[in-house]
Amino acid sequence: ETTPKRVGILQLVEHPALDDARKGFTDRLAEKGYKDGDNIVIEYVNAQADQSNLKLMSQKLVKNDSDVILTIATPAAQAVANETKEIPILTTAVTDLVSAKLINSNDKPGTNVSGTSDMTPIEDQIALIKKLVPDAKTIGLLYNSSEVNSKLQVDIAKEVAEKLGYKTEMMTVTNTNDIAQNTQVLAERVDVIYIPTDNTLASAMDAVGKISINTKVPVITGEENMAKTGGIATVGINYYKLGQQTADMAIDILEGNKKVSEMPVELQTDPQVYVNKEMAEKLGIKIPKELEEAAK
Repeated sequence: ETTPKRVGILQLVEHPALDDARKGFTDRLAEKGYKDGDNIVIEYVNAQADQSNLKLMSQKLVKNDSDVILTIATPAAQAVANETKEIPILTTAVTDLVSAKLINSNDKPGTNVSGTSDMTPIEDQIALIKKLVPDAKTIGLLYNSSEVNSKLQVDIAKEVAEKLGYKTEMMTVTNTNDIAQNTQVLAERVDVIYIPTDNTLASAMDAVGKISINTKVPVITGEENMAKTGGIATVGINYYKLGQQTADMAIDILEGNKKVSEMPVELQTDPQVYVNKEMAEKLGIKIPKELEEAAK
């Protein structure tokens, strides 16, 4: 009788993209014959975006001798990496593992961390503004300043937007409590708002959506779930597929085929355009012909 392998999962917070990544991961494991309670034991914990929870939960997963730990979102990855240099850590929904100081390089991580990046096609996302809001002059950039991944994306978005001749206005939030007020202030100054794959804002997109409708300022988002729940459009990756990709990496580790330190970070190859039809109607935005297929 072989003892079941232990797989720990630490998720930063609940919102659709991160939940999808986790579901993709566990579904793919099961599909490949790794069923929870059978030949593996999955221990799932969620930190509810709380820093002290992240630390305690990381210590617990390390203490329980996990064979591999999946971390979902940058702060979760950083928390577990602080607790162990031995147990293989796979991460998903992290934009840039290098700038998060988790690995040495994407090709050769050189640490006990690798995984899948959710770096999105920011240029394509900004290009949607021309198509949906052709008269826009000023783009508002909204994000949580303490999320490394968001800062990185916003810096790219600002550069892309300014190259295309847009003016940009930055606005940050520190937690979900100041989202409504800060979004309102920003919406009054700009023609369109861009939000990256920011965990804080992703968990409160309905509040953003209400302001978008009231001020008639559309919101372009970093991923599809955010566009469905308050934004108008994105060119986004599929987090469920990203989770599946990460599970394939986990299987390689569990079967002893590969060392995590030598596994390159993987990206997703075919981002999809999505336009929120209902939101376009509420904002009085005409969807151009070329985007009609993407409108749902």
